[in-house]
Amino acid sequence: MSRRDIGIGLIVVVLWGLNFIAIKLGLGNMPPLLLATMRFIVLCLPAIFFLPRPPVAWRWLIALGLTLNVGQFTFLFWGMKLGMPAGLSSLIHQSQAFFTLLIAVLFIGERLHWNNLMGLIIAAIGMALIAAQQGSSMTAAGFWVTIIGAASWGAGNVIMRRATQGVPPFSMLALVVWAGAVAILPLGLLSILIEGPAAWQTALHSFNWITAASIIYLAYFASLCGYGLWGKLLSRYPAATVSPFALLVPVVGMSSATLLLRESISLWQIIGAVLVMAGLIVHVFGGRWIKYSSDKKDALLPEQINE
Repeated sequence: MSRRDIGIGLIVVVLWGLNFIAIKLGLGNMPPLLLATMRFIVLCLPAIFFLPRPPVAWRWLIALGLTLNVGQFTFLFWGMKLGMPAGLSSLIHQSQAFFTLLIAVLFIGERLHWNNLMGLIIAAIGMALIAAQQGSSMTAAGFWVTIIGAASWGAGNVIMRRATQGVPPFSMLALVVWAGAVAILPLGLLSILIEGPAAWQTALHSFNWITAASIIYLAYFASLCGYGLWGKLLSRYPAATVSPFALLVPVVGMSSATLLLRESISLWQIIGAVLVMAGLIVHVFGGRWIKYSSDKKDALLPEQINE
């Protein structure tokens, strides 16, 4: 990758890492489902009038909106409202990589390789350590609801893979906006039914510049800018080259939560976080390490191998 594109990748990492700070601040004065609804309203208007609908069948577009947007953000925002810290949320949310793998194995017949299984086991041990440390800094309800959000993201990834097979190239930004538009009505209805009109009135009366900045950041910076730049990188390089940047998102998320929100985590949570990151690294890079070692061995002369 060129230095310019590496810089773009790092900008996306920072945008997505700070996303969890914006969510936490937004939830201070607004209920989670209403915050998610406002995110997608601001995201889609007026962008949807300038971006053509991607060449994806409506059934897939609706499925993407319900999983990637309604499911993922309902449970992520709700989990953080229930007591999941922003920093740990940025880490646990990355378990979507394993849910994507498991759902793909079960439903579209993808193969499970040794590095996928080993990475899953290591990360599961780390998440178990984090889950066991519930208390004032993290609630069990918040943890498990956040996990459900990651699972919904994983399901959406598999649906996206299936939906985009055999279609001509299109703008990732257009897909983000149109799938976001699908999410507005379900999220709004869920907010009315679960949180109630009274919560909307309270949110309106307590609306301030922090809430406004949070919604603007979530819609324009984390979504439009983040996914727009990410789509450009994916159009220039293979996914295997671009995807490892996502491993840095929890690093930014956890460090920024410590600096900006004064969040603290226990020693066991730190150990768990390291294990989750190690599992993700094995999951992403393990197959390449074996291939590199094999290619290096093949390049050696017979007498060098015997030595």
